[in-house]
Amino acid sequence: MNVPSSPNLRSLGQRETLRERVRDALRAAVISGELEPGAVYSAPTLGARFGVSSTPVREAMLDLAKEGLVVAQPNKGFRITEVSEQDLDNLAAVRLLIEPPTVRACVPVIPEADFAALRELAQAIVDAVDRGDLVGYVRADHVFHLALLGYSGNRHLVDVVSDLRTRTRLLGLAPLLRSGRLNASAAEHHALMDLVEARDAPAAEELMLRHIGHVRGLWASGAEES
Repeated sequence: MNVPSSPNLRSLGQRETLRERVRDALRAAVISGELEPGAVYSAPTLGARFGVSSTPVREAMLDLAKEGLVVAQPNKGFRITEVSEQDLDNLAAVRLLIEPPTVRACVPVIPEADFAALRELAQAIVDAVDRGDLVGYVRADHVFHLALLGYSGNRHLVDVVSDLRTRTRLLGLAPLLRSGRLNASAAEHHALMDLVEARDAPAAEELMLRHIGHVRGLWASGAEES
């Protein structure tokens, strides 16, 4: 099986163009709920919000429209696509079928030399929470998990999971951040790395099962924990 090395891991965190950087930030803002479902945003408004001109925002939003995350509204801007509870259930069900067993299969083949780079990706998730940066949290989480799944050697599988994660909404992230509970979730990524380094594939699979269930049960619905 061909597995990536550390340079490939680092490349996952690199962005080549302003359009790509803006697209990734906007995508993460949609997923986290920072851009509200059903709301319409103009390119100038979003440009001011993210500190860029309206041109790369407009180009990035057209990319997100192709992904189904937004819908262009003539002379108004872009409406954030709403996702039903049934859709979220279906997305979580497919993720549960793919991600946990794939992580289990990847654990034995991840080169020890890559552990440090993966730890850095896990730490980027923690750092984003410490900054109170939900957009950064979503982006870092996305990169970390796709990096792990990349050791499957199956590019099609990684693309499918990337799309599933993109279409999921994590509207409960803001309440979790305010309450401080998101810190514990961020730390779980280091716990997963502990299991990877211990080559404990069954436990890594179990942790992924719990993680996805947690995402669907609380974050996606925007529910407050009692």
